[in-house]
Amino acid sequence: MTNIEKAKNLLKEFKGDNYVSGIDVISKLGEQAASFGKKATVVADGVGQDWATKVHADVKAALSAAGVELAGDFIPGAGPNAPREDVYRIAEEIKKQNPDVVISVGGGSGIDATKCAVAYMTLDEKDLDKYFGVGQVSAMLEAEGKTMLPHIAVMLGAASGAHLTKYSNITNLETGQKMLIVDEAVVPQKSIFDYKYTVTMPKDFTMDGALDGIAHCLEVYMGCPEEVREKAKPVCLLGIEMVVQNVKKAIENPEDLDVREALGLATDLGGYAIMIAGTNGAHLNSFSLVDVLTHGRACALMNPYYTAFFAPAIEDRIREIGAIYKAEGYLNADLDALSGKELGAAVAGAMIALSEDIGFPTKLMDVDGFTDEHIARCLTAAKNPALDSKLKNMPVQLSADTVDEYMGAVLQAAKVGDLSLIKNM
Repeated sequence: MTNIEKAKNLLKEFKGDNYVSGIDVISKLGEQAASFGKKATVVADGVGQDWATKVHADVKAALSAAGVELAGDFIPGAGPNAPREDVYRIAEEIKKQNPDVVISVGGGSGIDATKCAVAYMTLDEKDLDKYFGVGQVSAMLEAEGKTMLPHIAVMLGAASGAHLTKYSNITNLETGQKMLIVDEAVVPQKSIFDYKYTVTMPKDFTMDGALDGIAHCLEVYMGCPEEVREKAKPVCLLGIEMVVQNVKKAIENPEDLDVREALGLATDLGGYAIMIAGTNGAHLNSFSLVDVLTHGRACALMNPYYTAFFAPAIEDRIREIGAIYKAEGYLNADLDALSGKELGAAVAGAMIALSEDIGFPTKLMDVDGFTDEHIARCLTAAKNPALDSKLKNMPVQLSADTVDEYMGAVLQAAKVGDLSLIKNM
């Protein structure tokens, strides 16, 4: 069985008939929407931009063919990192259109903002800070006796897996801090991803998205509890393998549909992974680096250093991950002969080699705009109770009391690119 076939089987196991993916599948959107009613609001990235003209036309055609009317003009989606101002605007526009179903068309930021906006327009609580954390939206819905409009997510980028998950990342641009909703209530009821649209992803977005897919699979597999490891293992390791095998090919030949399908499936597996268990250190730090790094790039930069930090506690998992990089020529060492810090350093080095091979930064000091204030911001965010799920997901448990010493050392190592600065517990 090919990796493509394995990935499709795993995603079918995950979402059943509520998810449609593949090449030339956008026509199925009308059928999905019609199952919820006859009037749809569309929140779309790229309104008025040339790159989106064909996508938007395909969406309209699919809805029209199924007898679904537009409730109004397409609502422009969110900016990068889903600023909270866009959430407020989108919520207000959806409310005005009064649809039967909301359809988001875009990348992770647009879908995340729509997830949050549908909740925000439904609930009486207007302090968005109270939405962040685990299960807060569900608790408010129950307390107010309300239900949210159905939401269909149309993904356009092989990246975050936002169309499949319970996560909504929203950014406060004034503070430069991203916050997180983790809640089953914001999972889109149905979703669709036509991988043909990813051929227009720019080179940087292609790389950022692919490495975000690795981050989801890597962090989940390193940190997942033993009781879900067997479920997570095929999803996470296959997702990592498919990205490592295909990301450079996508850069070199961006219109290769087979490669684009492989990357789309890989990042979808990343979405599946973060519904099995959560991400941890690199994702947590990325939320404090939004002003200088894209999300996928921040995770790709930080994950080798966390791999070295975690390795002594999860040697067998690190060997399995390292074997993928070794098969693709990024690692030469005998993994069975290594243990502890040496094992972690070898696999971290392989991950850094992949980043160097595709032109990613590998240390924080090489990032334009980075300062020590970003490290301070990362450490402060790690102590925020609304983000403590990330600490709890680490295979090496940190608390607010130990963050400065141990996470601080990881961040200092990432700053200068020196794995030896990491303190293993």
